[in-house]
Amino acid sequence: MRLRRPRIPKRCLRLLVAFWLGCSLLWSLGLAWQLHAASQQPIDTVLVLGGSIHREIHATRLANRYPDVPILISKGSPQPCIRLIFERRHLDLSRVWLEECAHSTFTNFYFSLPVLQQWQVHKVRLVTSGNHMSRASRMAKIILGSHGIWVEPEAALEVGRPGNRESRAKMALDVLRSLGWAIGSQVYQPRCQQVVPLSEVNLTAWRKQGFKCQHQKLLNLEQ
Repeated sequence: MRLRRPRIPKRCLRLLVAFWLGCSLLWSLGLAWQLHAASQQPIDTVLVLGGSIHREIHATRLANRYPDVPILISKGSPQPCIRLIFERRHLDLSRVWLEECAHSTFTNFYFSLPVLQQWQVHKVRLVTSGNHMSRASRMAKIILGSHGIWVEPEAALEVGRPGNRESRAKMALDVLRSLGWAIGSQVYQPRCQQVVPLSEVNLTAWRKQGFKCQHQKLLNLEQ
């Protein structure tokens, strides 16, 4: 004799769907209001995506434009190179932080989000190269935007041929991953254990072991 599986009444299913839709609508409306409010506020953090030393050079210009705003560089150039760039422009190193866990555009936001939330950020200036901006800004607006953080992109001037290649397939994949993480990050957030203050980067130790910077002669960082 076969045991019949208990069936969920259609009415209960309709109520569950209606409840889920109602909660989703309320969350979306609340998030839209939160983003609108954030968009009216001044920039309170500069987020720089690693991949080219020209992005960090552009960040020094923003450091002058926003003298009281912290700067988070997600997996940028070698630490001593970044320190030299900021040091030679006589900028305050104590407000620059290096996040060293990321290894892709997706993980730039994956690991930066908890830091930005810890800093209680509402509005970021996103810095990357022009050819990378379309994909990066979409991902930022999805992942950071899902937590009420307003994103304002600003492209850094790139010299020479860009190292990364953009494609529709890469764009589609990263947008899908971002949509998934916009949901997943509501309940779980990773912690990067390698968030380093730029002021603590030891140039003497780095010089002993040796290091090279991108466009080293052009930037005159070898001294």
